[in-house]
Amino acid sequence: MSHDAKHKKYKVATAFGVDIGGSGIKGAPVDLATGEFAGERLRIPTPQPSTPAAVAATVAQVVDSFDLHKDVPIGVTFPAVILHGVAQSAANVDRSWIGTDVEKAVAAASGRRVLAVNDADAAGFAEVQYGAAKGVPGVVLVVTLGTGIGSCLVVDGVLVPNTELGHLEIDGFDAETRASDAARDREGLTFPQWAERLQRYFTVVENLFWPDLIVVGGGVSKKHREFLPLLDLRTPIVPAGLRNAAGIVGAARLAAQGAH
Repeated sequence: MSHDAKHKKYKVATAFGVDIGGSGIKGAPVDLATGEFAGERLRIPTPQPSTPAAVAATVAQVVDSFDLHKDVPIGVTFPAVILHGVAQSAANVDRSWIGTDVEKAVAAASGRRVLAVNDADAAGFAEVQYGAAKGVPGVVLVVTLGTGIGSCLVVDGVLVPNTELGHLEIDGFDAETRASDAARDREGLTFPQWAERLQRYFTVVENLFWPDLIVVGGGVSKKHREFLPLLDLRTPIVPAGLRNAAGIVGAARLAAQGAH
């Protein structure tokens, strides 16, 4: 991060997003008008073991690296189901997070009000506000294909939190064990072979939710031309637009909305 980052006073047209992952904790101020970073992103490796106290202290370190106005809302993504601020599960972080109030833990360490949100929900919400689904009314489903399958459902701009649609049981299997990008990699599937599994997955999902648009994110979305054209769905399906910035941007935007 540049030396002058500390000397730039970020105002309230900004919110701050932090993306907590298993390997890194990344944060940046976000311009709420454009959805773009208002300063250079900072990444600090996730402490090991990734206990609540250690992670909360690292998040505070990220936040304190920027000269944020005391009123700037802080949003954090977390790889878990988040019910009213409390982690109900833990993916790629220490199991001791289960039952921990993420918002209170980070607020205590940083001295700021904090909103915590599931990581897939944050990324999906950013796509609706600033990315591939911007301006699309009705029901938007954002699905991230990665280690598992993350999902985010937004209805007329309102987030329906904690949909775990990667865990739908389809043909006797937990969907993400067959159709995630990790499954493609693990089984050495070609893109056409993988597309057959995605076809089955997305057909079930569209028949359950009847979305107006499906957005596909995750690292593999960079290669969308290899598999999206092979799908035959009723619903328009497009690649995500925001890539790796989406979690930070979505958390910041949700925190800003929660602060008003």
